[in-house]
Amino acid sequence: MMSQAATFCSLPPASQHALLQLMQAVLVQSRPLDKTSAALFKELPQTLHAGLVQASGTLLRRLNYYWYCVFAQPLPQLPVTTNQVAQLVSALCQPWSAGITARADEVADTEAQHLLRDGCPDWLEQAAMQIDNWPTIRHALAQAPTRFVRVNSLKTDKAALKRRFDLEQIGWRDVAAVPNALEITTDAALFRSKAFRDGWFEQQDAGSQYLADQLPVSPGMKVIDACAGAGGKSLALAARMQAKGRLLSMDVEEWKLNALKERAKRAGAGNIETRLIVSSKTIKRLADSADALLLDVPCSGTGVFKRNPEGKWRHQAEHLTELLALQADILRRYSKMLKVQGHLLYATCSILPQENQQQIKRFLAEQPQFELLRDEFIDPANTGWDGFYYALLRRNS
Repeated sequence: MMSQAATFCSLPPASQHALLQLMQAVLVQSRPLDKTSAALFKELPQTLHAGLVQASGTLLRRLNYYWYCVFAQPLPQLPVTTNQVAQLVSALCQPWSAGITARADEVADTEAQHLLRDGCPDWLEQAAMQIDNWPTIRHALAQAPTRFVRVNSLKTDKAALKRRFDLEQIGWRDVAAVPNALEITTDAALFRSKAFRDGWFEQQDAGSQYLADQLPVSPGMKVIDACAGAGGKSLALAARMQAKGRLLSMDVEEWKLNALKERAKRAGAGNIETRLIVSSKTIKRLADSADALLLDVPCSGTGVFKRNPEGKWRHQAEHLTELLALQADILRRYSKMLKVQGHLLYATCSILPQENQQQIKRFLAEQPQFELLRDEFIDPANTGWDGFYYALLRRNS
């Protein structure tokens, strides 16, 4: 456990203060980790960024474990108080007391405490315990995420990007199962690189890239990404379409689509058109129009808890119930945008069967005109990627 202690104790004073600000924003004010981190980075030297990312991620991925080590009691329901966060960060960033060390050793040596050690909240344990290899997945989700990039074939190829990375001292490794993916093996500031400014790559998990590759698309098609968000999968689809045809990227949040416009411009993805979903009429007007349809639906995000660890502590069982109803509604209404013989890719970044196989089973029972061609669970424990699920369907009538 001393290596985990070193994660916090090795932070310089400026980073310790930034960690306190970050934890108060997330745990007290319920602000998003990524946006808060970005704001703090502007105040810190670049050399301190990687250490703060590591420390904040480690703390949030196993928040209930560290809470128990410091306070000798279970983590209360969020939000917690500013004073409690200050005590937590202060205790972790100093040489650990005998009490903290003893409790850390107790959890490490007790087989029954794996739930706590892996930083798993009760709601997630109850929702996921039906998965066969859940303990292995639970442990995988408590680890730090790996960084991956997608080579933007609209502007370069993998060989050229590797050479550019070598010149910019960015370490990389091939990903055998994903043709356009590279694993980043150093703490390089990717977004400050010339390769990024030139649009040669996008940062995107290998599992997300693999998932986007499962939707059959080709140049000249009309493709709809109906839950596009900031557009990582839209950009991947645009590259496979060679920026030819029409790719309609839609979402209910305008700020995400605005971010996608900037990314598409940098990537040279000129076939992407964004459209805000303002009402059900937006969907109805597109009935029977798409050759291919991606529904990357809102979900629990349980597959990306390595990358978005604060999600563990915000979601509850009742939130999952709401998501299941929303997913079923999106499947039912949005699938009508697909042409006969068109392909629909249903996708989540969830490990939970309730959102995945069970959701598709219900949809097919209600919509016999659709046929399941294949589905796959992308297991974060087996791949080292984030966790995803997809189901490829075809509309036959």
